Amino acid sequence: MSRKSAMDKVFAAMTEQLGAPNSAPQVPSPPRVRSGAIAAMGASLQQLTEIRDQVESGSAIVEIETDLIDGSFVSDRMADATDSSIDSLAESIRESGQQVPILVRPHPDQKDRYQVAFGHRRVKAAARLGIKVRAVVRNLTDQELVVAQGKENLDRRDLSFIEKAFFALHLETLKFDRTVIMQALSTDKADLSRYIAVARAIPEAIASAIGPAPKAGRARWIALSEALSGPAAKRAAEAAIAEVSFANLDTDSRFSQVLSAVTKKPSVGNSEPKARTISIGSGQKVAKVRQTGRDLKISIDQGFDTAFAAYLIEQLPSLAEAYASAQKDVK
Repeated sequence: MSRKSAMDKVFAAMTEQLGAPNSAPQVPSPPRVRSGAIAAMGASLQQLTEIRDQVESGSAIVEIETDLIDGSFVSDRMADATDSSIDSLAESIRESGQQVPILVRPHPDQKDRYQVAFGHRRVKAAARLGIKVRAVVRNLTDQELVVAQGKENLDRRDLSFIEKAFFALHLETLKFDRTVIMQALSTDKADLSRYIAVARAIPEAIASAIGPAPKAGRARWIALSEALSGPAAKRAAEAAIAEVSFANLDTDSRFSQVLSAVTKKPSVGNSEPKARTISIGSGQKVAKVRQTGRDLKISIDQGFDTAFAAYLIEQLPSLAEAYASAQKDVK
C-alpha cells in the first residue's frame, strides 16, 4: 500500500467517525510548522500503519531466524529419513533464493516466537543453509491455521492417504469440529469418516515406521487397517519393522513389507498336526489317525488286511449306537 493510499484510508476513517450531515463547515487552520521530533514521530506512525496494513493483507514479507519458528501445534506430515526432497529444496533456495514465503503466526504462548501455518519444509531447508526464512506474519486463530495448513499442502505437495488420515485424527482429538476438518482436507463427510477409521485402526507407531508411502494408495492402506485387527497381525507388523534391513528401505517398500507380513497365511505344512498310529497287540500297524479341528481322518495302513476298511465302515453305525448308549448310562 502506498503512503498516499494509507493517508486516504486514515482520512476516510476520520471522516466517517467525526463527520455529520448537519455539522458546520470547518474553517481550515493555518498550517503549523512541526518540530523535527514531532515530524519524525508522525512519519514513524505512518510507516507502522502501512506495515500493519501490508501484513494484514499478506503483502508484507519479513525475514525470520529459523530457530525462532516452531512447528504447527498439529502434525500433518510424517517424517521420512529416506526423503531427499529437503536437500533438493535447500539446493534450489541456495541457487535461486526462496521464491515463495512461508506463513506464520505469532506464537500464542511464547513471546517473540512464531508458529508455522505452512512452509515447514522451507523452514528446514533454510535452517540447513543457515539463513533466515522469508515469511508473512498474520494473527491466525487455531481454526484459521489448520485450514491454511491443510489447503497449502493440498495445493503444493499433496499429503499421502495415511498423512491425511492421521492429520484428520489429530484434529478430531484436539476437538475441532468435523466441518473444520473437512475444510482443511477439502473432503466430504464420508471420506473424512474413512480417514479417521483407518488412522484409529493402524497403531501410530507402525504408521510412523512405514512413513507416508504415497504410492500405497487408499485401497492398500484400508487393507492394512483391516488386516491389523488382531494381536497376531500387530505382532507380525512389529516383527517386520524390527528387521535390520527395514530402515534402509524407501517408504513405499516399507509399506509393502509390513502389508505382506500381516497378510501372510501360515504354512500348511507347519500347521498340519502329527498323525497318531494305531497298532494291534502284535505290533502290526492298522491305521493312522489325524485330527484337525472338528475333523477326524483315519487312514488304513496298506500293510494291513485290505478288507478291513470295508469292515470298519460296516461296523461304524453299531459302534456309534453302542457309544451313545454308554453315554446315556453314564448320565
